[in-house]
Amino acid sequence: MDTALLAEALANLLTPAVLLAVAAGVVGGILIGALPGLSGTMGIALLVPVTFSMDPVAGIAMLTAIYAAATYGGSLSAILINTPGTPAGAATALDGYQLTLQGKGAKALGVSALASMTGGIVSAFALLLLAPPLAEVSLAFSAPEYFLIALFGLLIIGSLSAGSLLKGFTAGALGLLAATIGIDILTGYPRFTFGTTALQSGVELVPALIGLFSLSQVLVLAEGRGAAPEGMAEGLRGRAMPTLAELRRIAATILRSSGIGVFVGLLPGAGGDVGSWVGYNEAKRFARGAEKQEFGKGSIKGVAAAECANNAVTGGALIPLLTLGIPGGSATAVILGGLLIHGLQPGGQLFAESGGITYAIILGFLLANLLMGVIAILGARYFVRATRVPIGVLVPVIVALCVVGSFSVNNSMADVWVMLAAGGIGYLLRKVGVPPAPIVLGLILGAIAEKGLRQSVVMAQGDMLGYYLSRPLSVVLMALIALSLLAPLLARRLRRRIPESERERVGA
Repeated sequence: MDTALLAEALANLLTPAVLLAVAAGVVGGILIGALPGLSGTMGIALLVPVTFSMDPVAGIAMLTAIYAAATYGGSLSAILINTPGTPAGAATALDGYQLTLQGKGAKALGVSALASMTGGIVSAFALLLLAPPLAEVSLAFSAPEYFLIALFGLLIIGSLSAGSLLKGFTAGALGLLAATIGIDILTGYPRFTFGTTALQSGVELVPALIGLFSLSQVLVLAEGRGAAPEGMAEGLRGRAMPTLAELRRIAATILRSSGIGVFVGLLPGAGGDVGSWVGYNEAKRFARGAEKQEFGKGSIKGVAAAECANNAVTGGALIPLLTLGIPGGSATAVILGGLLIHGLQPGGQLFAESGGITYAIILGFLLANLLMGVIAILGARYFVRATRVPIGVLVPVIVALCVVGSFSVNNSMADVWVMLAAGGIGYLLRKVGVPPAPIVLGLILGAIAEKGLRQSVVMAQGDMLGYYLSRPLSVVLMALIALSLLAPLLARRLRRRIPESERERVGA
């Protein structure tokens, strides 16, 4: 990154509106992550409409800040009440809750905040260094490569399928079907609009995201009793920041877990939960003597390893998103939707034509992780109160936000109906164990795949296979697609390295 581009990025970032958006994203993300049953994906989807009136840098930086902060926020309820706020916090509960029972809950929260901040910062630097060269390669992409990239992204449906490939690909097929609604891109003929003007432009992405992720999750939460979980405020006595001796003990663990998290983030569909378990397991494997016996009984190394790894996953997952347009999971799929809504197409053009905006977003992500560490340490005692909010209070507030957010897209009730329909479909699918993330991937990538394929057919002039094999980048992408089919197997092997007894203790 040259000096002029850096100056432009800093000028875009260091404005009151952007800094306020990043700070709001950090605070909101921590609160969302701390609430059991909610998730960062839900929070991002709910707040995408809020970014419409914002500058692209402020809007996307806020979404990435929510992504990073919600990952940390899950550790609050994991440590204090043994109920991970997000799946990525499950490994943290093993030692974090034991520390709380020993009256060291404040220390556990301090270690968690410090490790999360470090992992996030390392992953932000990895994003800053690795994304530009990968983006330069994508500048040579044409229609065939865009089709293969979209196909590559669709293949991660297998790793987002909650244990059932059939259910995952069924959901993905629904998303692809929804992507065909609207005006045909080549013929201009309306498809599946049923005479409705509102559907001629296709299914609106934001109302669909809000319905599938936010409304459907709220409907599931509404089935509960509405009571707030009991907090462990008495575990917050004493010093929160680790001592210098404790910092020396966990330094190597944090560095190792940071590298593990970035690598796991690059794997499509692996996610923060896999990163945290692998980081935790490796920390336990490297421990010696009495330290090894502490794992599962209140080890600060265990907390540091899990939290550092799951936050390092966030920056790693943004690398394929920004450079190739491949979301590694449900949260990054929603962020992809936010990028497209602001007219930012991931890939080489994003860095070449909107370099000042793109680097400002990356630096904003770095700033968000710094702020997260400071705010988490200073405000831990206040964020804990979020774990006691009754579900009966949350549900009506979130439903109202879903309706307002959907309507604000185009000031149209048609978008509200789309959101309600998507929410109903998402709720029914959740009840039968079908995740909503594959639907979103199909909806977003389906249009890109169709356009690339149909343009390739015209360009190939009857010899599709020969045309694709004559393009070196297409051959490389086809090889990567073949290798990506092994990604779910690799993720499964990583999970198998974690003793089943440990995962069962926190319901992971």
